[in-house]
Amino acid sequence: MNSRLKYLVVTLSTFVVIVLLLGARQSAGQSSDDQYRHLAVYTEVLSRIKSDYVEEPDLKGVTLGALNGLLESVDPYASYLSADQYKQYLKGNGAKKAGVGLVLAKRLGYVGIVDAIPGSPGDKAGLNTGDILESINNVSTRDMPLVYAEMLLEGDPGSTIEVGVLKFTNPEPTKVNLTRAVIHEPPVISKMLPDQIGLVQSNFFDSTKAYEIRSKVDELQKQGAKKLILDLRNNSTSAPEDGIKAANLFIDKGLIGYTLGQKSPRQNFDAVAGNAVSKLPLTVIANRGTAGGAEVLAAALLDSKRAEVVGERTYGKAGVRKAITMDDGSAVILSVAKYYSPSGKAIQDAGVTPSVAVTEAQPQLEADDDATPTEPAAAPKGEDLLLKKAIEVATKGAGQVASGGKQAPMGQSEGQEMTPLHIPAQPKK
Repeated sequence: MNSRLKYLVVTLSTFVVIVLLLGARQSAGQSSDDQYRHLAVYTEVLSRIKSDYVEEPDLKGVTLGALNGLLESVDPYASYLSADQYKQYLKGNGAKKAGVGLVLAKRLGYVGIVDAIPGSPGDKAGLNTGDILESINNVSTRDMPLVYAEMLLEGDPGSTIEVGVLKFTNPEPTKVNLTRAVIHEPPVISKMLPDQIGLVQSNFFDSTKAYEIRSKVDELQKQGAKKLILDLRNNSTSAPEDGIKAANLFIDKGLIGYTLGQKSPRQNFDAVAGNAVSKLPLTVIANRGTAGGAEVLAAALLDSKRAEVVGERTYGKAGVRKAITMDDGSAVILSVAKYYSPSGKAIQDAGVTPSVAVTEAQPQLEADDDATPTEPAAAPKGEDLLLKKAIEVATKGAGQVASGGKQAPMGQSEGQEMTPLHIPAQPKK
């Protein structure tokens, strides 16, 4: 079967499963017989494809596409691994390997980039949040398990890997060669700004980085800082539980967040007064590459009215994931619980919406072949729009900044969401 026909069959199968999923949600509380009738629809459609489609379909590919479509519609960080893939995953899980520094999620059936770790091979190659990995070593990532894509990007230091990249500025996949390297997490940086504002920048944190942030904040307070700005842009690899610890540095009482799942009882994370390091007025900077623990931190500070958040809506990646094995040795890696902000918002579902929105609009691509990308409105060379606005908020207060007219994202009217990248229906090889 040629690639276009196979694509159509897999897409149809995926669509059917998504419809079934929505039907299953609507039938919550109904009898199991009603839910099985939804599955019978899929069986009948599959039978029709097999008997009436223009040519004999690859049912293995159809089933795999359906499974991955189902998982992506539920959880963009889920993966279905065959028995052999799962064995490879278990063998390499926890092993320290070189990589290219990309944080990934499923997007429109392909593998999307959440962020490129600053200084990593992916970052140096110009890969960024929102880009799509259309292929890895000439293997299409459509319906590729997310975890398997992550495994393919790892290897020995100095070895190379070729990826096909779809960017907003180019509707055709571009081949990019990446040289794997040991990824070093960026250190926490701090400095004093004018008007006694202390800046702390953290592109990554874990349990040890939380103490590093504490140390930097202490130093700034000793230098006379009266206000703080915490820059969490492109902080995407931190674990959600480490975001809880970091939030406790600035919150001395109350709920920081909680986890909850269908079979996972609610677990509250409350602030411990003795862990707080500062009560200074705080402003947080976030962008579309802010994910995981950094989102948990930003959400806690915003919901508790401890800080204003300036910048872009964060990515949405804060869950508890678990590998669930099947009878045939395959496995599903699935989110079994989500992290919630103090006000009850599921961070993985919608990210964190800033209280003061500032962004440079991404260029847009349409689904047709004649689409022409639109360049974003550029800031003056060397100017950091998000930091500039954060300093304004820290100095004047969010109320006064908003009273002068809320700044909607550049190239975007107030209240309008960013339009995501639309991948061509069939990327040209």
